[in-house]
Amino acid sequence: MVLLFPGQGSQAPKMGSYLLENFATFKNTILEASEAINLDLKKLIYDGTEADLALTANTQPALLSVSIATYRTLKELIPLKIEATAGHSIGEYASLVSAGAMDFSTAMKAVRLRGEAMQSAVPVGEGGMLAVLGLETDQVTWLCEWTEKESGATPLSPANFNSPGQVVISGSMKCIEWLKANFKSELIPGSPKRAKLIPLNVSAPFHCAMMKPAQEKMDSFLSSVKFNKPQFPVIQNFNAQLIDAPEELKQNLIQQVSAPVRWTQTMKLMESKSWFTGIECGHGSVLKGLFKKMENPNFKILSTQTKEDLELIKTQS
Repeated sequence: MVLLFPGQGSQAPKMGSYLLENFATFKNTILEASEAINLDLKKLIYDGTEADLALTANTQPALLSVSIATYRTLKELIPLKIEATAGHSIGEYASLVSAGAMDFSTAMKAVRLRGEAMQSAVPVGEGGMLAVLGLETDQVTWLCEWTEKESGATPLSPANFNSPGQVVISGSMKCIEWLKANFKSELIPGSPKRAKLIPLNVSAPFHCAMMKPAQEKMDSFLSSVKFNKPQFPVIQNFNAQLIDAPEELKQNLIQQVSAPVRWTQTMKLMESKSWFTGIECGHGSVLKGLFKKMENPNFKILSTQTKEDLELIKTQS
């Protein structure tokens, strides 16, 4: 069984409500997280507006707190046999905490800083992101390089390899606007029939070279943080490999800020290991949807939001 932790975009007001109302461990974890960063996360998540929660500096600690509260509740209720863990972008911090590689309070401070640093790294309107549908990985890379060359602007690069046929690219708004105006699928090597661009409503160009200032801040913060050998391997975004060396975990986590999230490659690694059962620890079913794109009927991704979800996990453990 693999623990899976969702990333930014999966958040929603009142996420984890069933667990909050029924389990003291969940509630106490939210309070512990709040104290770590001096922010009332219970109020933000359960009484705040969607706009408040969508602010990157709020979203990232909110997601980490709910993910770890969910994991701790599950661990208390069910004897989990965990083979590995993986988290999508900010979800990687939850992976590291769940595996015991990183202290929860320190991780909360780190993601609060990470959210603020990523938001402030690029002035609003100067960067953006596009979902690219229907292209292979090498075609997306070609598209970014072609756009940079033809537009004379930089940067533009793959940011999230989310699933087969779905890659998000990130970078300069000048590049993005030029690409939107000049995009023709027949120009791409291999002439894909159904290529499509979808602008994303994001506050910054995440996981690209424009995030280097944020990466430097995380490097400064995490350099003095002690990482432990994890209790089970962590599949990291930076290289989609199973890592258990503390220093390597730290360096990959730092570089992850400006590097692409290799989630397709993560799912393929799980497939190669015959790890087909995963638990999406947190709100929503974004990750479950990405696994469906693998078109492998053996994958079974379990949710953690209702009483019925928990009962199903018990039967799979």
